Amino acid sequence: MPVQRLNHAVLYVRDVKRSVAFYREALGFEVVMGMAGAAFLQAAGSTNDHDLGLFEIGAAAGPSPAGRSTVGLYHLAWEIDTLDELERVAGKLTELGALVGASDHATTKALYGRDPDGLEFEVSWLVPAALLDDEVIAARSTIRPLDLAADKERYGGQTRGGVGVSIPV
Repeated sequence: MPVQRLNHAVLYVRDVKRSVAFYREALGFEVVMGMAGAAFLQAAGSTNDHDLGLFEIGAAAGPSPAGRSTVGLYHLAWEIDTLDELERVAGKLTELGALVGASDHATTKALYGRDPDGLEFEVSWLVPAALLDDEVIAARSTIRPLDLAADKERYGGQTRGGVGVSIPV
């Protein structure tokens, strides 16, 4: 049987309380269960038991060398519903000093952030299948700077992303 979707991710962090506060403020996650040194968070629109597990390993933990000197996970990507929401998240990540990039992958509009431990994540909006024209499909191999104003003008700020791509029609 093929994999259907990602149910949750688990991260090792230096300080669970600090990481919980960040993910709550930056992305709207809520704690659904906690215990000493661990927390389980759920995204606002999720039906998963939890989407993110955090396990504390202490302040002395070194930074992850993944991608610099070792293999390892580059980032997690969370999908959001609208370009208006992507714009709101961009503002929040900027306010928190956590926004590290923004890219237009033609079919995906993406923000990149780093949490308090330097772990990178992506927040993205996917162009709905009905709006994937030849121009968008041809541009998939090119990464451009994100222009949210132009994308909102083209697709609409409230257009639900991912329909027919990651969300069944």
